[in-house]
Amino acid sequence: MGDGGKKVRVLIRPREGILDAQGKAVERALPALGFDGVEQVRVGRLVELVADDPDRIDDLCQKLLANPLIEDYEIEILDD
Repeated sequence: MGDGGKKVRVLIRPREGILDAQGKAVERALPALGFDGVEQVRVGRLVELVADDPDRIDDLCQKLLANPLIEDYEIEILDD
């Protein structure tokens, strides 16, 4: 990779309507820890990388980083 790579952040989370077992487990644990009034917990992943061609990140997400059938993702190209 050359020196001109761009920093990219990809946020991956379960699609609306898809069971988020990890989010539900966190949500169930919250009242016992004193966090009442917190709902709709969704747990996802954050991937940060440096890419020479940020335009190819969408393809990378579809083929490797996310499962497009059950996950949505957002790509953010960061300023230096």
